[in-house]
Amino acid sequence: MAKSLDGVLIKKAHRKTEFTSEQLQEFKKCADPKTGPEYFMSNFFSIQHPVHGNMKYIPYDYQKRLIHTYHDNRFSISMMPRQTGKSTSAAGYLLWFAMFVPDSTVLVAAHKYAGAQEIMQRIRYAYEGCPDHIRAGAVSYNKGSIEFDNGSRIVAQTTTENTGRGMSISLLYCDEFAFVRPTIAREFWTSISPTLTTGGKAIITSTPNSDEDQFALLWKQANKTEDEHGNPTDLGVNGFRAYRSYWNEHPDRDEEWAKEERAKLGDERFRREMDCEFIINDETLIAPTKLIDLQGIDPINQMGQVRWYSKPEKGDIYVVSWDPSLGTGGDYSAMQVINATTTEQVAEWKHNRTTIPEQVRVFVDIIRHLNETLEDQNSIYYSVENNTLGEAALISLAEFGEENIPGIFLSETKAMGNARRYRKGFNTTNKSKISACAKLKNLVESGKLKIKSRPLVSELKNFVAHGTSYAAKPGEHDDLVMAVVLGIRMMQQLQEYHKNIGDNLRDHNDDVIEPLPFIMI
Repeated sequence: MAKSLDGVLIKKAHRKTEFTSEQLQEFKKCADPKTGPEYFMSNFFSIQHPVHGNMKYIPYDYQKRLIHTYHDNRFSISMMPRQTGKSTSAAGYLLWFAMFVPDSTVLVAAHKYAGAQEIMQRIRYAYEGCPDHIRAGAVSYNKGSIEFDNGSRIVAQTTTENTGRGMSISLLYCDEFAFVRPTIAREFWTSISPTLTTGGKAIITSTPNSDEDQFALLWKQANKTEDEHGNPTDLGVNGFRAYRSYWNEHPDRDEEWAKEERAKLGDERFRREMDCEFIINDETLIAPTKLIDLQGIDPINQMGQVRWYSKPEKGDIYVVSWDPSLGTGGDYSAMQVINATTTEQVAEWKHNRTTIPEQVRVFVDIIRHLNETLEDQNSIYYSVENNTLGEAALISLAEFGEENIPGIFLSETKAMGNARRYRKGFNTTNKSKISACAKLKNLVESGKLKIKSRPLVSELKNFVAHGTSYAAKPGEHDDLVMAVVLGIRMMQQLQEYHKNIGDNLRDHNDDVIEPLPFIMI
């Protein structure tokens, strides 16, 4: 509900006011296009301190540099530790911009509704504390927006795919952008970028999260400050100025403070929230500190859409796993080739527009390429997940003819050592998925499973706890991961027949610690 414009906290719009010469000089200094923001925030910007209550904003050195970064650059991106005043500083600058740059539209986009309202509350608090000879009159004043009599307005919204679409934005402020859902962040940035092409400014601030989200992408590009000839430039390749601050720049934070915070937060959270390392905030299957080390490499060879990361070696055992899809553009079909002897990823394929018969062709081509190199059909095992669409894949494979595929079709066996098999392929249940995911976690975190693919690494960073199991974040995909999970299940079964592939799959090695000798008296 809008506040009454007759209240003493708000200056009424279009009211004639007499200024003293001193007040005119103060207004002139605030309106200066170069030094105005710093003067305004140092003299007329009030903040609500959680301990000391109302107080004037006294910027630290790193906050002064931050404000200059906001003002002096059309596009800026800032990565800062938690509770270092980035949102407060932004609120003051946004208020200055709206009051002293007429006819401007300022859009505040926060990752949550509560975040957007919090920033607007800081803006309103600062505005209400300004003297009348400095602040603009308010035409409209409510929780979600403020409109001034100079034609400017501030609008706060939650970040969605369509936030800001259709608006003519003078200044965009994105708060905690790394914590916007990745798919939404990508669509939002695609949607909002054209609205800035007419000269609008953009300010993005956040503590880091994943190193593959939209914030991380913009940050990395902003830090690439060399042109195509290797010459240094003032801005990143995307036109953004990168700004970075550190927790120890805050005068109240020292090593003793850091020690206490590490004890409260834990090392992983401290590294993310205070050291600003790109450690994923979600409950991923693979420990976030391990995911940082997974980088991936370029394929050594590409056959169509199949990426090969290493050359097959004669004498080793290989598994080829296939997680099928309908091929209509929705879910992806994925295939993985793993060297079971060395537990090393060898090749992969992923696509969502390939029909099941065409997927069979790709599957067979991969197996035949392996056989041409290995010259040993008994070293190749292949299988398919037989859940739901897997039945159609099995039918298509049968029509192709198993006799035309080199290698051995591996299917899971019943429990308790019963030699009789289920129907062909592997059936994934919640129990079998959890078991294989646990094995995947152990293999990756111990370094036994050598992952080569960047797309697979990307999927692992979005493979998070979901109910009683694990799955991709909403809007992301886990098809390459699930093909690896199937490959792990295949290797676990092959341990019974090939003892030489079991060493890397075991959770514990065979080293037995002898008990200490003792003497009985």
